[in-house]
Amino acid sequence: MSTELIINARPYETRVALVENGTVAELYIERRTGQELVGNIYRGRVVRVLPGMQAAFVDIGLDRTAFLYVSDVHREFQDIEQMMLQGGADARDEEDNELEKLPFDSRTYPALPIEDLLQEGQDIMVQIAKEPYGTKGARVTSHISLPGRHLVLMPTLSHIGVSRKIEDRDERERLRNLVQELRPNHMGYIVRTVSEGATKEKLKAEMDFLLKLWQTIRVRMEKLSHPGLLHKDLAISLRAVRDLFTKEVDKLVIDSLEEYENIMEFINTFAPRLKYSVELYEGQEPIFDAYGIEMEISRALENKIWLKSGGYIIIELTEALTAIDVNTGSYVGKRNLEETILKTNLEAVKEIAYQLRFRNIGGLIVIDFIDMEKKANRERVFLALKEALSKDKAKTNILPMSDLGLIEMTRKRTRENLNRLLCEPCFYCEGKGNLKSRKTICYEILRDLERESAWSREPASVYIFVHPEIETILKEEEQDSILELEKKINKRLIILAKENFHLEQYEISF
Repeated sequence: MSTELIINARPYETRVALVENGTVAELYIERRTGQELVGNIYRGRVVRVLPGMQAAFVDIGLDRTAFLYVSDVHREFQDIEQMMLQGGADARDEEDNELEKLPFDSRTYPALPIEDLLQEGQDIMVQIAKEPYGTKGARVTSHISLPGRHLVLMPTLSHIGVSRKIEDRDERERLRNLVQELRPNHMGYIVRTVSEGATKEKLKAEMDFLLKLWQTIRVRMEKLSHPGLLHKDLAISLRAVRDLFTKEVDKLVIDSLEEYENIMEFINTFAPRLKYSVELYEGQEPIFDAYGIEMEISRALENKIWLKSGGYIIIELTEALTAIDVNTGSYVGKRNLEETILKTNLEAVKEIAYQLRFRNIGGLIVIDFIDMEKKANRERVFLALKEALSKDKAKTNILPMSDLGLIEMTRKRTRENLNRLLCEPCFYCEGKGNLKSRKTICYEILRDLERESAWSREPASVYIFVHPEIETILKEEEQDSILELEKKINKRLIILAKENFHLEQYEISF
């Protein structure tokens, strides 16, 4: 299976697509608006402590205050060491999602209330773990992590973790011992997947780089006297090289000469062997069109996704959760109803797993599969979904299918999903997704006329300005209603069309 990284870089926007066997598996977009915040480190100031929620609001210099949970509050390093000795903490292998923060495990460390850890007005160093979402501010942690290509430095912990994707036990032990030998002051590290086979010298060089970066951040923290940015993570094109350009990726193709040179400089420093896998795209056709990615993005913005069999799924985003509905559509099957439903559900499973990853949908997700009578079939769909999500880097938790055909699951959210990033609520319907029917609008107008006319019984003409389609209905289908109302309010009603009016918009002028 071929895997490629395709980067479309422009001054206003950079887009990175991970293409697996011709299908876009992941899409990352960064615009020049400063909204890509995950990984950035800030000097923050506690503005409010909430004992009832065991959390705090922290001013980090952005429009909205950030949210800090008690489990994400760093305590003094000596206290951590002492608690580890008392609690007998074990070093656990971390999953291969190295950029996720590692909060304290409440089972290992004695819990302290947030009011004993933070005070209003206190200055702390924090790192953004989750982007601002909807009306919510960013979620931050004081457990800082600095990712490199081979290692992730965690200066507030002493844990050493090795990527689970490195399966060879001897290699895992070798890497763990190397990091144990090289690290200063018992600082924590995660050994990333690309470190497999790495030499001691390479790991030492990157460790020194990360330690120097950490020292620079600490100096900036001491010098800065107000909330603000201490360290900004790499631009998205270099992050793609650092985090996604592994041995499983056959090549990286980019369409910007300037970004190509930046990537080559980065690769020559940290991964020279990859330089032959980087290509500069110079074709006339836009790179995302040439690879069929633009079409996939357009498809991802639609609520209805058709399946090859003729069935379809509907994806609806709400503030609290994402609802996914599976339907047979035009698929009628060949044998019996149960087989038709099972085949549609199994086909939907693959598409749902793909859409969750591609659109980066997170939080609570409820999937309404078509009802199946046989318990064995329900179990088969559930296991198929677990298998389809096994390749997803984001952490997922799936509950078994209920008797009603519902599967509830969660998927870790760290940044805006594709729909929220590329779209905005409709300013016509204000996000409702529906408009009032034409008949409803007509009857609202008639009621408004009756209401307003109650204040004046003097004969007069009333001008009603409406959308052209509403004018047609009032003058043709509702002609009798208009005549009856004219008699009742003793006024002549003059209906005029306004081409620039929204369907629901109307004005009444006496």
